Amino acid sequence: MKNSAPIRVFLVEDSLVALTILKRILASSPEVDVVGTAPNGVEALERIPAAQPQVICTDLHMPKMDGLELTHRIMRDYPRPILVISASVNTQEDSRNVFKLLQAGALDVFPKPNIDSLSDYEQVKHELINRIKVLAGVTVFTRHTSRATVEPRTHPLSPKKKPEPFSPKPVSNSQFPIRNSPFSLPKVVAIGASTGGPQALYAILKQLPANFPVPILCVQHISEGFLQGLVDWLAAECFLRVTIAQPGEFPKPGTVYFAPERQHLQLDTQGRLTTVSTPAVSGHRPSVTALFQAVATCYPRSAVGILLTGMGRDGADGLQAIAQAGGTTIAQDEQTCVVFGMPKEAIALGAAQHILAIGEIAPMLLNRISSYSNRQEH
Repeated sequence: MKNSAPIRVFLVEDSLVALTILKRILASSPEVDVVGTAPNGVEALERIPAAQPQVICTDLHMPKMDGLELTHRIMRDYPRPILVISASVNTQEDSRNVFKLLQAGALDVFPKPNIDSLSDYEQVKHELINRIKVLAGVTVFTRHTSRATVEPRTHPLSPKKKPEPFSPKPVSNSQFPIRNSPFSLPKVVAIGASTGGPQALYAILKQLPANFPVPILCVQHISEGFLQGLVDWLAAECFLRVTIAQPGEFPKPGTVYFAPERQHLQLDTQGRLTTVSTPAVSGHRPSVTALFQAVATCYPRSAVGILLTGMGRDGADGLQAIAQAGGTTIAQDEQTCVVFGMPKEAIALGAAQHILAIGEIAPMLLNRISSYSNRQEH
């Protein structure tokens, strides 16, 4: 049986040392072929049309044209999956700027290799090649919009606009039929995501007002070192408070709590946030399933679980636990997922009561809460 052609990758990197390491890593895999390189965005745009790469890897800081401008231009002229490979996690501003590339159309972030030992090299090689293989299967399309809103089809982003404060309104459940305890007020929303998750989280959270009456707990699979940047970016773009969970705190309405790096996010018997370093679940720590199972135990019949885009099956069993406890479960639909792995697994289990496009999830949350409030008033 004939092997498929290797994945064509283009590298944009101004550091000769970093470029050499990246080329050596990728050359070690027969599944990847580096078809071109450039030291900045200007030269990359000149060479990409002839190279016809399937995946483009770019740094953030480069002379002449940086990674952000390059990403805008690629998504406008030569839409391709873009992986940001950056060391810009040392300052708050740089860390947040990395996520502006995702807002512009890049799909994922990866730390610039810093090889200190053979074991580090093997781990970085494995993770980087896997990221590229995942992104090679993603299709993006040109959007002829203004520079501020250039985006891949799968990420419906728009300029920041303040949502109306939450207030109960007459609603119809015809669009979002509610199963399981329709008159129970949700007490917590739990969200899990992997590849494509930052953009999906942004699409949901930007639609929620600052006085959203329920706490939101999140697990996002992301390369180590990038979590604080994700939190800072979302906090700057949304009206909810966004933070990394601290053990011992009671979750507050209008606040988004992310699981810390390398720790599962849990809840104790009193409902306080806890973090634990127990073994990985479904290959991940933090794990979406670990969070969902904790939520199902602490808030039976009053939790909402949302499983977003991502590779693998983390979260599927956890979403099933929420459904079986009587909560409400939502999976992102295939059309708006970057990678329809995690939601697909949950749907196959029968764990997803609702399968929604990313733009429909926030309206359903508001509908769910308004439905309860209206019942209470009558």
